[in-house]
Amino acid sequence: MTEWAIVVAGGVVVGYGVLSRRLSTTVLSGPLVFMVCGLAIGPLGLDLLDRARDPEVTRTLLESALVLLLFADAATIKARDLRREEFLPLRLLAVGLPATMALGWLAAWPLLPGLGVWELALAGIILAPTDAALGQQAVSDKRVPALVRGGLSVESGLNDGLALPFFVLALAAAGEGHGHPGVAETFLRALLLSGVIGLAAGWAGASLMRWSLARGWSGPDWRQFLALAVPAIAYALCVTAEGSGFIGAWAAGLAFGVHLRRTSADRGLRDQDLDPEQSTRFTERLGLLLASLSFLVFGAVILGPTLEHLTWRTVGYALLSLTVVRMLPVALSLVGTGLRAASVAYIGWFGPRGLASLVFGLLAIEEHLPGETLLGEVVAVTVGLSILLHGASAPFLGSRYGAWFARTLRAEPDLRENALAREDAPR
Repeated sequence: MTEWAIVVAGGVVVGYGVLSRRLSTTVLSGPLVFMVCGLAIGPLGLDLLDRARDPEVTRTLLESALVLLLFADAATIKARDLRREEFLPLRLLAVGLPATMALGWLAAWPLLPGLGVWELALAGIILAPTDAALGQQAVSDKRVPALVRGGLSVESGLNDGLALPFFVLALAAAGEGHGHPGVAETFLRALLLSGVIGLAAGWAGASLMRWSLARGWSGPDWRQFLALAVPAIAYALCVTAEGSGFIGAWAAGLAFGVHLRRTSADRGLRDQDLDPEQSTRFTERLGLLLASLSFLVFGAVILGPTLEHLTWRTVGYALLSLTVVRMLPVALSLVGTGLRAASVAYIGWFGPRGLASLVFGLLAIEEHLPGETLLGEVVAVTVGLSILLHGASAPFLGSRYGAWFARTLRAEPDLRENALAREDAPR
């Protein structure tokens, strides 16, 4: 990476920071701004950043961002968020996510003939996890019912971690016979061993924080650094054991959050001291910054070169993935819930693909599978279109859907979408 590329990247961060609140209500979402600026400094533009010259920059940045966000998302998800209105997040995760992977696999069959059966499966799995950051206004607009906003947030926070086992097993199956570890070894190392290492690291980190807090030995700033170190340690240990660092980081986040919440009632410890959301705030913010820079690098070194070799098949599959492949499983998963068609369509549309898909795609490409080029192009085009379409549509559709909800609620106070508001109302 050249010095000028660093200057430009820093300038984009400064510029967006100055205008972030103003831009948050427009079609210019953060990921879109960073991606477009990346296109401008990549080989298609100023040629300040090139993956061939800096191969490790792309991988290190994207993987670091995903590790931190996997940990923070897993740590801050509460069991009550799933139980409170369980039909929405649980249905999206238990029914919608597997159905999206399966339908993505089937849809890739006629459109991507250059891929093998397991590479087709990888296409469906890689493009199944959602990224709420790409359509942030869709889940932050207070006019949208809390049930829908919460359901989309919980889904986005958990589905990348839940997709990981499917991804590593499909990747092992696709690489079997090409000098890569088989499915059985991958299952043992990437799933079982990495899961155990991650759970142990997260539990140990939370125990140390609790022990230190009980004695008044740690300050709030260094507790933030402790939380940052836990996913890094879990990731490094899993990689050393030839497992999956991402599964380790996600499992560490689950254990870290659960253990802190279970001990928050201990005598002498304030709830906020052991609140995972407070403890992982710095980790999450750093992850979001790295994710933004990842979209800059994505635009420069991945999407830019891909645009030079576009085909109707890759564009067609990308559009299909963002519409039918996402919306049909969502509609199936929400049958019988009582949600109106407008809500089902809104939830189905806002399934943007982002950082997790990029990292999974990059890992698949680095396995040097026979169809790696086509697979990489499909992932790049899908994520690029998602950043553009979901980011641009979030303010308009959030406003329209919020207005529909307000009108309908006046006529029907028992509207299913208003369930959380009724539950939270004073009795």
